[in-house]
Amino acid sequence: VQLQASGGGSVQAGGTLRLSCAASGRTFSNNGMGWFRQAPGKEREFVGAISWRGGDSNYADSVRGRFTISRDNAKNTMYLQMNGLRAEDTAVYYCAAARVAWATVRSADYNYWGQGTQVTVSS
Repeated sequence: VQLQASGGGSVQAGGTLRLSCAASGRTFSNNGMGWFRQAPGKEREFVGAISWRGGDSNYADSVRGRFTISRDNAKNTMYLQMNGLRAEDTAVYYCAAARVAWATVRSADYNYWGQGTQVTVSS
């Protein structure tokens, strides 16, 4: 079972990126999924999560209104659309699949993790 995050890169402040998280080895269509990030010298933090059908989502206050999570269960893929990027969004972004169906914010609920993709925003 593997979660492959991609789409990271370097952008200027105010720019956009779209991250993808492709699952292989099993389907996660019955599981909540989420994005977390970890900046240098900081602990990993929750970014956003989406429920199993995509009907519910939760976001960290720091990204709400700028980031949007979506998923395509037919493709076993989750996305993170990031608009209005700021320097403080610079981090390694990780996707994860939860053992529960809802859009959980608790990292302890996630039992599958991707390898991370680097996002760098320059001001």
